[in-house]
Amino acid sequence: MVRGRGAARFRRRDRPFRPRRHVAARAGSARGARRAPPALPETGGWAGGGGGDDDSCPSVGERGAPGGVRPPGAHAAWPSLRRGAVTMQGGDEFISSPPKKTVRFGGTLTDILLKHEKGETTDFELLKHQLSDPDIKDAQIINWLHEFRVSVAYLTKEREQLVSILLKLPWLRRSREVVEEYLGFLGNLVSAQTVHLRPCLRMIVSHFHPPRITIREGDVDISDSDDDDENLPENFNTCHRALQTVARYVPSTPQFLMPILVENFPFINKSERTLECYVHNLLRVTVYLPTLRLQILELIIEKLLKLDVSSPQQDIEDAEETAHNSDSEEKSTEEGLFDMEEDEERKGNKVVSSSSERMAHPLAERLDILMTILFSYIKDICHVDGKLDINNTKDLYRDLVSVFDKLILPTHASCHVQYFMFYICSFKLGLAEAFLDHLWKKLRDPNNPSVIRQTAGSYIGSFLARAKFIPVVTVKACLDLLVNWMHKYIDNQDTGANAYCDVALHGPFYSTCQTVFYTFIFRHKQLLDGNLRKGLSYLQSLNFERIVMCQLNPLKICIPSIVNLFAAITRKYQLVFCYTIIERNNRQFIPVVRSGAGGDLVQTCTNPLDSFFPFDPYMLKRSKKTIDPFYQFWEELSAEDLENLKKPIKKGTSEDEDDDFLKGETPQNDGVVGIAPNSYESNTRSPVSSIGSPPECFVPYPQ
Repeated sequence: MVRGRGAARFRRRDRPFRPRRHVAARAGSARGARRAPPALPETGGWAGGGGGDDDSCPSVGERGAPGGVRPPGAHAAWPSLRRGAVTMQGGDEFISSPPKKTVRFGGTLTDILLKHEKGETTDFELLKHQLSDPDIKDAQIINWLHEFRVSVAYLTKEREQLVSILLKLPWLRRSREVVEEYLGFLGNLVSAQTVHLRPCLRMIVSHFHPPRITIREGDVDISDSDDDDENLPENFNTCHRALQTVARYVPSTPQFLMPILVENFPFINKSERTLECYVHNLLRVTVYLPTLRLQILELIIEKLLKLDVSSPQQDIEDAEETAHNSDSEEKSTEEGLFDMEEDEERKGNKVVSSSSERMAHPLAERLDILMTILFSYIKDICHVDGKLDINNTKDLYRDLVSVFDKLILPTHASCHVQYFMFYICSFKLGLAEAFLDHLWKKLRDPNNPSVIRQTAGSYIGSFLARAKFIPVVTVKACLDLLVNWMHKYIDNQDTGANAYCDVALHGPFYSTCQTVFYTFIFRHKQLLDGNLRKGLSYLQSLNFERIVMCQLNPLKICIPSIVNLFAAITRKYQLVFCYTIIERNNRQFIPVVRSGAGGDLVQTCTNPLDSFFPFDPYMLKRSKKTIDPFYQFWEELSAEDLENLKKPIKKGTSEDEDDDFLKGETPQNDGVVGIAPNSYESNTRSPVSSIGSPPECFVPYPQ
């Protein structure tokens, strides 16, 4: 993938759009001397989407203006657009200079079009036939384009069929001279006949992904993308130059372009290469048409969400396990072969094959590629010359938060797409705090739907638990806000008519309780690290006992794996004794019996909130490398730690006394080394079959 630096580094030219001048030739002779066409601009990443030093395609102007702002120096040429023909050279030099005369059937283009107006269609049909010829030569295309650029005034809506044929010309894979002439023709056409704007935009966008080729296998034609086309990067650059040319002459281009980008987005089951190229080109459009950035990000993330919810975590795990078992069987059959070569390879550096980075699940593989592109885009936009540009970062953050509110927050149990917020917040602590504050406002606002408030609570807890870049002081500040809100909620509800356990009535409260319990489980070592006395004093000030003992009974609603760990840790530090309430809840819990074709089925609801932790471990292999440095993995509790959880600390314990539980380091990101609580499976699953969920008796009750 091409990488770059950001939108702020587009180069602008101080001259209006000018094609090459042509020397008039004698009738029937070869074309006169021409100025050599300039080289295509070298792309430099997201900012290199086509704005180069070429006179024939100026960069779109500065950020914020609809459709792009005219570059400096272009104002003098702009009024000429209203007079029909574009002023391409000094005065009317271009219009007055005749094109090269050619020998062809049907006469000159102007004569053919005038005859067509009078009803004589023979030459006109011959013209369409010549332009549709698949074997048309470069010289023929150039000669025709010369004449069409002079005769754009005749290409009205009545001749849209002829324009359609012109837009289907195979211009991208032709010589550089053809490409330059075609770009000039597009500029003339859209400036003189804006009725053809949509067809021109559709033609350009159709080249945003690899061309389709047909492979015949037996009697079946299989259509697939041409992944072996070495000219794809150059073709994409040219397409972006063409789009900038159109936007330069038609300021309203963005409002017509966006619907076309939506309707041309490939289906999620298309090849990885097709999706990769299209998404990459959409993100390049945001660089020179910044007014479309929010809409394009919404479009891309909406498609990523479809991929994400179509590849659940359990399906990905099963596919990876199946692939691993299959690879193991293949290796076992080949054991003993080529031992000498393998020994030599082991002596050198370990080389990871590209197949080891592929996801076994096909939709997860597509999602992995697209998430890698999105992360690269975020990084390149936010960094200039390797340093964080705070203004660019704030602008992009606002757009991403808007997309998060519209698409991510209402979506239940997405696994990976939401990590774009995790990643951009890792750039600066202020962004992480702003995101937490945004979620907190969603949670406490009674005007929001209950499901949105509960999901916001899940995001707060998962973000506080998993983000390594969030310091303990921020965790404490968030816990203070959440716990104080819970105590006020209890004050209002505990003595009223609704003072009983009911998820429908008190869903946001239970979600907040689970958020606090989950954060406490992950961060309790850091909260107590350094000064045990002060740490215990802070935790006692949160008054967990009142929350656990209240009439709303949050321990009955929260996920059992979280409740068990919370009870064990709080018992160790004598913050609250939860087991009496847990046992009472278990006695009151009545399983649901459902009859079916296979007999009676006993079901137990272990997740009444239907909650999930959005920042559970990231599973996509390529894009995972971007997230892992900032991610807090769960640290396995050793047998000694489990035993210590049964032994409460005496209240008179000095802060200088040894405590085996606190000797351990805070969790490090060396890999998934243990089992952490999550919500994807019930607590009855074993840790072998469910990554992230402790078994039912993870911490035994005290005897």
